[in-house]
Order: sequence, then structure tokens, then C-alpha cells
Amino acid sequence: MHFMVYVHLGENRARYFEIIHDALIFALEVAKVNAERLEIKLMELILHRPAADPTHTLNFSRPEKTQFFPLQICRLLHQNRAFKLRRRLCFCSLTQIILRQQQANPPTGRIILSNCSNFAVIGFDIPRLRKGIRMGSSGGWKPEDEGLREICGLLQQQMAPTSDDKSMIWQKLQHYSQFPDFNNYLAFIFARAEGTSVEVRQAAGLLLKNNLRSAYESMPPANQQYIKSELLPCMGAVDRQIRSTAGTIISTLVQIGGVAGWPELLHALVKCLDSNDVNHMEGAMDALSKICEDVPHLLDADISGLSERPVNAFIPRFLQLFQSPHTALRKLSLSSVNQYIMLMPRVLSLQMDKYLQGLFHLANDPAAEVRKLVCSAFVQLIEVRSAVLEPHLRNVIEYMLLVNKDPDDEVALEACEFWSAYCEAELPPGNLREFLPRLIPILLSNMAYADDDESLVEAEEDGSLPDRDQDLKPHFHSSRFHGSEDLEDEDDDIVNAWNLRKCSAAALDFLSNVFGDEILPTLMPIVQAKLSAMGDEAWKDREAAVLALGAIGEGCINGLYPHLSEIISFLIPLLDDKFPLIRSISCWTLSRFSRYIVQDTAHHEGYDQFDKILTGLLRRILDDNKKVQEAACSAFATLEEEAADQLVPRLDVILQHLMWAFGKYQRRNLRIVYDALGTLADAVGGELNQPSHLEILMPPLITKWQQLSNSDKDLFPLLECFTSIAQALGTGFSQFAQPVFQRCINIIQTQQLAKVDPVSAGAQYEKEFVVCCLDLLSGLAEGLGPGIESLVSQSNLRDLLLQCCMDDAHDVRQSAFALLGDLARVCAVHLHSRLAEFLNAAAKELNTPKLKETVSVVNNACWAIGELAVKVHKEVSPVVLTVISCLVPILQHPEGLNKSLIENSAITLGRLAWVCPELVSPHMEHFMQSWCIALSMIRDDIEKEDAFRGLCAMVRANPSGALNSLVFMCKAIASWHEIRSEDLHNEVCQVLHGYKQMLKNGAWEQCISSLEPPVKDKLLKYRV
Repeated sequence: MHFMVYVHLGENRARYFEIIHDALIFALEVAKVNAERLEIKLMELILHRPAADPTHTLNFSRPEKTQFFPLQICRLLHQNRAFKLRRRLCFCSLTQIILRQQQANPPTGRIILSNCSNFAVIGFDIPRLRKGIRMGSSGGWKPEDEGLREICGLLQQQMAPTSDDKSMIWQKLQHYSQFPDFNNYLAFIFARAEGTSVEVRQAAGLLLKNNLRSAYESMPPANQQYIKSELLPCMGAVDRQIRSTAGTIISTLVQIGGVAGWPELLHALVKCLDSNDVNHMEGAMDALSKICEDVPHLLDADISGLSERPVNAFIPRFLQLFQSPHTALRKLSLSSVNQYIMLMPRVLSLQMDKYLQGLFHLANDPAAEVRKLVCSAFVQLIEVRSAVLEPHLRNVIEYMLLVNKDPDDEVALEACEFWSAYCEAELPPGNLREFLPRLIPILLSNMAYADDDESLVEAEEDGSLPDRDQDLKPHFHSSRFHGSEDLEDEDDDIVNAWNLRKCSAAALDFLSNVFGDEILPTLMPIVQAKLSAMGDEAWKDREAAVLALGAIGEGCINGLYPHLSEIISFLIPLLDDKFPLIRSISCWTLSRFSRYIVQDTAHHEGYDQFDKILTGLLRRILDDNKKVQEAACSAFATLEEEAADQLVPRLDVILQHLMWAFGKYQRRNLRIVYDALGTLADAVGGELNQPSHLEILMPPLITKWQQLSNSDKDLFPLLECFTSIAQALGTGFSQFAQPVFQRCINIIQTQQLAKVDPVSAGAQYEKEFVVCCLDLLSGLAEGLGPGIESLVSQSNLRDLLLQCCMDDAHDVRQSAFALLGDLARVCAVHLHSRLAEFLNAAAKELNTPKLKETVSVVNNACWAIGELAVKVHKEVSPVVLTVISCLVPILQHPEGLNKSLIENSAITLGRLAWVCPELVSPHMEHFMQSWCIALSMIRDDIEKEDAFRGLCAMVRANPSGALNSLVFMCKAIASWHEIRSEDLHNEVCQVLHGYKQMLKNGAWEQCISSLEPPVKDKLLKYRV
């Protein structure tokens, strides 16, 4: 098949290559031409390069001069993978360019793709957008009518519900966007195309907004100015949709370029607000509300040429609009002021009384959306500016009690946030105490399912129905973290959508933690009444009562504990209730008491109750209802964490139920089974490494592992599950290790390629694959120990890991440095050839001004340096002083820093001092005190031993360096419960005896006398 592309260059001979490029892109990508031959007929004899590059002027009137141009086209075609063209034919056909006089042209500005056999047109007209900006005598840009019709037609087709090929239309619009003034056309259609439907104009505006995000800064200034000038009048448009879209685009431009570069905007906004024309006022407020929401700080900044900050001009006008008779203006002005509560500019602080008066004025506004904003204002103020509410607190609380029962759920939800915010602000409980008898019944009432709650529909879903893609929650993997602090687990929330029911339960949880058992006399009679309500019609009340018991399970445990056995005995039968949502909430509530249930297993009654709960949850894990499956599996994972060794006698039964669920569940709940299996492995550890257990556990997991492709996101939770299993089984995982290890290597390699070349990789880049695989490799290193050496030696893991240590994503680097430390422990020899690069990458992480933003990465990098140091000894010396200079500030200023980072900094400093005392000891007097304080906070373990070996080595090298910190060193030594290493114990004894001999004239006795009695007692074991 042979296609020809006719291109008329018209007046644009200076831009021939760009135009031909556009034509080819259209042919190859838009029209999807797949031809063996493509013939380009140029309708000009003389073609020039741009004037800026005169050396490449080409004259096509002589045939021998045509050689250069086909080579350019060939390169373009060769780079375009969508065009399946044999290279020999490509060169052959493109050297046969036919030049014709202009008289033979097809219509100006037209590209026609036609089949030579029948000349059927398969392309479309490209109007003369390529002509760029055409200035009239007035200096303004003017569109071509043909271009307007074409673009409006495409936008109309794009919105048509019956349009068959929206992707082709979108491709055409994307093709147009290559032309310099395409966005001018969109601005013109949006602002001026009066005869066009509002929907088409709005579509043009939204497409313009999206284009501006990526293209605005590279636009010619004249185009930028044209678009801005067209937008400003749209704030006063008659149609509200046009005003709203104009506000969105204006806010986008302010986000990109700020307000300093658009002085006309501020003038226009003020003029509109002061105009008394409702359309203009509403349009300006729409734009301002979006600017205040997106970039409020830009209006609260000094701007060259202005006598005051813009916010100073707007806040008084916003407050004045609180009195407006128009709902939209009241809502937009209040929303705008609320955005400044956190920033609290001086103008708002000075007008706080007027703001509060305005809030009280709007408190009973007929518009629900305004009342919601009033509640939002009070919530924010109680969080960050509680002092300003103190004189009005009783009135505010009374108001919140009232609107917490608002018939509009959105208003009631916003009001309900106030109680949690009050508790979190740690304000005096006494201010709220007298209102509890009125508040608690409201919360309990709102905790019942609403008739339109989506969970009621979900609760009827059959567990055998496959999940849709939209049913699956995004998966968030927590990168590996070396330290004593775990991230908070918020998975005990069984209500997915945040609503009034959930917010009320959270408020009750907060209140129980603040007031404890004080709330029980008010709460429990209501709960008991709801629980005793009989009949199917009362099931929602019974469910809410069970939710309430779970919500107060932690805060009121002292008051509940004497009755806990009775409460649990009541809850266990509810696991088999006919209503699925009662079964699911009973699972969750029981999980909230897991710690106390396990504690009571020491006596027979408690053990029997634990057994009933365990078997009841296992039964519900196999429920046919998806909602119950989810709740039961999550509750069981919580119980596993607390029960640990108590689970060992029942491992076979537990594994059988979990693997039955594994075969039964759909994709969404399958993720929770993985979590339960991983939690079980963490809880029982090596007890899992029994042939009978592995026969139940591993075959289904391996089958699933083999079924999933390397780009399937369902692989994420399975990788996490294998991480826990590998750590638990230890060397018992060896029989499964090789294929798991190799697949991790393959996935990381593919993802690193996908990051730069998705086409070659055959996959889109997903950093979570890299993170999960790095963590699984860490699990293998931890589990297999030196047994992983043979796998590492036969792979390119070292090079892949180094790339990951320098990745731009924090969580990738975090997991990479965790793996680096784990490998350093078990097979450091295989890191040796790139040791300097690893050390430099880790040291670079420590030397960051954004320490708190990347604390987890810094923590792991710090730990990895320490692990490398104890293996490679002196080879770490090139980075020692750099690392020390980064660690000392962490130890000297630990306020607000992660506890694990402080501990790891102290340990790594000690390890470096151990292997390179001659480098570290000259500086010890600068950090000895803060270092010893940190060491005294670390629990006894092998890492603390390493740090104290460093302390002893430094003191031997420079004993005078610790004299001023001797008291702190003694306290650090006394922090040991027991030094199990005899060698280290002896070294510490020698250090203390050395100072006792060094300090004369009662100085030693004076040092000892300044210590607290418990510290003195602990030092006796060192015979001083």
C-alpha cells in the first residue's frame, strides 16, 4: 500500500521541518498509517531553515540537494516505533520527493492522506494553526474561522455520549496542542464563542487549564498575555458555569506564576468585588476562594509595587460579604477566610472579633453549606487558636451540640469533628465535662447506620462474587524501618468511608481517653438499652451499641475490666448473629479487647474464653459475606499480635482456616489473608518451621506466586507475606529461596528499566514493586543469614542495590539502606567492590537539611553505615569524619526527632569509634555528654555492646577527652542491666579503674558522690 502526504507550507517556508514533523506525527500516530511506502510531496521549490540557523538553508530546486531532507525524515520514522516500515523501502521512497509549483497545491493549510489506488480520504483537515500568532493592526491575536469550527466540533464530539471513538478525538486535540496558538483558540472559544453551547465553552476552558499546567511557562509572552486578558472579563459572565471555570483557570495561573506577574488580576478582583453587580462579585469570589484554597500564602506576601499585601485588601471585603443576601457570596467569602485560620495573617488577627461576630451571625444560616463552613471554622479555631474561643466557649459548645443533630448529614459531620479536635488540643477537660450527659446520647444516636449508608448495600454482597477493580483499595506498603519504633497501625477502622457514624465513634473514643470511666454512668445505660432491644427492626441500635463498646475499649478499660468477662460472653454469640453487620462489628469490638483477653488466659475461665473467641473468629473468617470476612480476618490479625505463643498449640487449625479462606476469598479480602498470615509468622516465629505446618501453608502461596505476573499489583501483599514467612522460617525457607530471590532481582531490574524506558521494559514504572522486593530480600537475608551468600554471589544485586540507594524516591532509598545493612551483616564481602560508593551514598543521606522529612531514610542509612563499619573496619575511614559531623548535631539536638534515629546515631558513632578510634577520639569532648545520654537510653543488646566497645576504645586513645563528661559516662555504664560479654565487661572495668587512678585529691570521690544512689549501686559490680 502506498500513501502520499500533501503538505502546503504557505507563508511558513522558514519552518518547514516543524511542519513536516507535524504531518508525520499525524500520519503515524493519529491516522495510524501502517504503510510500506510513504511519499511526501512538498508544494514549495525553496525551503529554508529558520533565520537563526542560515547555514542549513536548503534549495530543493536541484535534485542532488534533496539528499539531506530524506535523511531527516528517515531518522524521525526510525525513532517512531508505531510505524512498521522496512528501512530499505523507507530510503527508497523518500528519495523520490516530487516538487511541484505552488499552482498545483491542494487547498491551503490542508494535509490529505489518501490511498493511491482509490484516493479515499482517511485523514482530516489541519487548519492553519501552524501560522503562529498573527497580529492585526490593533496588535491583538485573531483566530481563523476554519480552526474555530474544527476545534469546536471536536470538543462537541468529545462530549457526545454516543461518540464512538473518543480516543481518536482526543488524539486530534492533542495533535492540535502542538501548535503555538492552540491555547489561544481555547481561550477564545471559552471567553468569546457566544454562539457555542456553554458545555463546549466549559470544555474548552478545562482543556485550557490542563494545558496551562504543562505549557504555560514555555509559551510566548504575547500568548500568555492574550489568555490572561480573555479570562478576566469571564468573571462577570452571566452563566455561573463559565464564571466557575474562569475561577479555576485563574487559580491555576496564579499557582504557576504567582500574582506579582499579573497586576491586572488584583485590580480586576477588587473592582469586581466593589461593583455591586452580583455576577461580577460572585465570579471574583469564586476565583479568590480557589486561590485561597490552593495557594493562600501567595496573597499573604509582600509584592513589589504594592503598598500592602493583597490579603489586607481582601479579608475586610470577605468579612463584609458575610452579610450578603446572596448565599453564594456568603459561602465563598466564609470559605476564603477559613483558609487563613492556620496562617493567621495579621489582618485577620486584628479583625478576629469581627470574624467571630460574623461566624455567630452565620451560625443559623438557612443554607446548609454555610452552616457547615461555620462548624469548620470553629473546629479549626479550637485546634490552632483555641485562646480566641475561650470567652465564647460555652456558646460554641452549645451551638455544636445543636448542629450535631442537624438534619443535613454534612453539617452534623462537620460539627462532630469538634469533639475530637477539642480532645486532641489537650484543652482543660472541665470546660466540656458538664456537657457530657447531653453529648454522649447524641453521639450514640449518630452511631447507628443511616438508611442510605453504602455499607448497607455492601453488606449484602455475596462472598463468591468477584471483586471489580474499583472495589480494590490502593495498596500502601510500609518501607522497612530499622529501629525501636513502629508506625502507628490504623487498620482497626472497619468503616471505610468517613461519615457521621464513624466520626461519632471516633469522638467517643477520644472522650473515653480524656475522661476515662467518668463517661460510663451516662454511656452504659444507653448501651444496655440498645443491646436489649429485640426484633429485627432494632438491629441497627444493637449494632451501634456494640460499636460503642469497641470505641471505649481502651479509654474506659479500668471501669470495664471487672465486667470484661461478662461483656465478652455477651459478644461471642453475636459472632453468629443473623445480621452480617452485627457479626462484623462484633469481630472488631472483640479485637479491641485482645490484650486483656490474652492476659486472662492464665486462669481456666480466661483460657476457655480465649479459645471460644479464637474459634469464633476462625469460623467468621469463613463467612460467606465479604464484609464479615474482612472484619474477622483483621480482628484475628490483631489477636495474633497479642497472643503470640498462645497460638502455637493451635497452629494447624489456624493455618487450615486461613488457607481455606485463601482459596475462598476474592481479590480484595485476599490481601487481608496475606496480612493475617504475615502477622501469624511474625507472632510465632520459628514455631512455623514444622513440616506439617509448611505442607498446609506453602503450596497454595507458591501456586499463587506462579500465577501472578511481575506487573500484577496483587503481587504486593504476597511479597510482604513472604517477607514475614522468610524471617520466621529462617534457614527453613532455604528450599523456597532461590526462585523467590531471583524473581525479586528480575522485578527490580525490570522496574529500573521501566523508569527510563517503559516500552523496552514492557511495563509501567511502579516504585512499590521495588520497595516490596527490597524488603523481601531483606527478609531473606535476615532469615537465611550467611545462607544467602550463594544467591547474592550469582546475581547483580550489588549493582541494583546501589542504584536504589541513589533513587529519587524516599521509600525506595529507605528500603535500599535497610537491605544494605542486612547484607553487610551476612555477606559484606559481596559489597566490597563498590563499598566506597555505598558509604558515600549513605553518608550523603545524613548530610541533609531536610532531616525530619527523610528521617526514615536517614535512620536506615545511619544504621547501615554502622553495620558496614563492624565488618570492613578501617575501610570505612574515608567517611568517618563526615558521618560523625552529621551524627553529633542529632545527638546534641534530639528534640522532636525519632527515637530510633537518636539510638542508631549513638550506636553508629560508637561503632565508628570502635573501628577508627584514632580518627574519632580527638573530637570526643565535643559530643561525649550528649552521646552518653543517648547511650543510657538504649536497651541491652549486641548493638549497644558495639557502641560501648567504641567508648572504651576512644577513652584508651584520649582519656582526657571524657573528663568533663565523666558523670554522664558513669550513668551510661550504669544503664546496663547486665553486660553479657565478659570481654566488654572487663574493658568497662578497666576504664572506670583508669579514671579512679587518674583523678587525685578526692576528684574521683567527688564524681561518684554526685551520682544518684541507684547509679552508685550499679557501678559496684565493676568494683569501683
